[in-house]
Amino acid sequence: MVWLPLLVPFLAGPAARRLASHLPPRRAAWLLAGSAVGLAAGSITSLALLVVPGATHLRVVAALGELLTPLSTGSADAMIAVAVVAATVLAWRTAVLVRAVHARLAQLRRSRRLAARADGELVVLRDDCPDAYALPGRPGRIVVTTGMLRTLAPDERAALLAHERAHLREHHHVFVAAVELAALCHPALHALREPLAYALERCADESAADAVGDRRLTARAIGKAALASRTTSRPGLALAATTGPVPRRVAALLQQQSDAAPPRPRIRHLVTAAYLACLALSAGATVHAAHDLHAGIEAAQGEGLAER
Repeated sequence: MVWLPLLVPFLAGPAARRLASHLPPRRAAWLLAGSAVGLAAGSITSLALLVVPGATHLRVVAALGELLTPLSTGSADAMIAVAVVAATVLAWRTAVLVRAVHARLAQLRRSRRLAARADGELVVLRDDCPDAYALPGRPGRIVVTTGMLRTLAPDERAALLAHERAHLREHHHVFVAAVELAALCHPALHALREPLAYALERCADESAADAVGDRRLTARAIGKAALASRTTSRPGLALAATTGPVPRRVAALLQQQSDAAPPRPRIRHLVTAAYLACLALSAGATVHAAHDLHAGIEAAQGEGLAER
């Protein structure tokens, strides 16, 4: 059971792509981010659990745990080798994760400092390269270049700004950070980043369509902005309407489907159930493996007390 949480994330990628396509975007974003964190935690816990049985073959560890018998009856060399490999991977991933968290926090501090320099919500940069993005902060800002303002008509500008405003209001940068950090714990979780990006952009698309009251106008604004966009240098954590699979997003807006009424409810339920099954399998296997380890420790300690 201890190996399952390390294998289940490989199933999550294909399921995540289906999930982002068939679920309402807000629900898909929450489920993808939450499951990424859960699967990452399960894989890290499994690595830790793999270290313990082999470590108990070492006298110093057995003495600290008051164990007179190791937790595994298999080959001591094999169990110690597994423990060494698991401990090495665990230490490596932990170091990478700590560095990434530090880098993310630094990006967030820089983003907040940049946002604090602006007086209003909208920051207009004198730049002929068309670009626009949401900059997280306290409060967040919407940054747009003069080139992008010239590219869009006034009503299209309103739709684009509503899209970026939705990114700030719903804290989408937190979802992105959660999945990217989870992917550092298990490489298979990298596959969740693209579906999450699509779900977040679709979420902002729907918010923009609701704000301006015209889905076709929103689709036209996003399409024109994406075609004209010339990315220069965006700060870290910035989110933009011109990223992701824009043709799919425009097609979804033109289909006149709302966030509350996605198509094919049967497929939606099946995809959701399959994805939740992956998460439940990982969590259940982790709990079962931890329970077995605890029982093994108690048994080994009991045997030691009996021998005394």
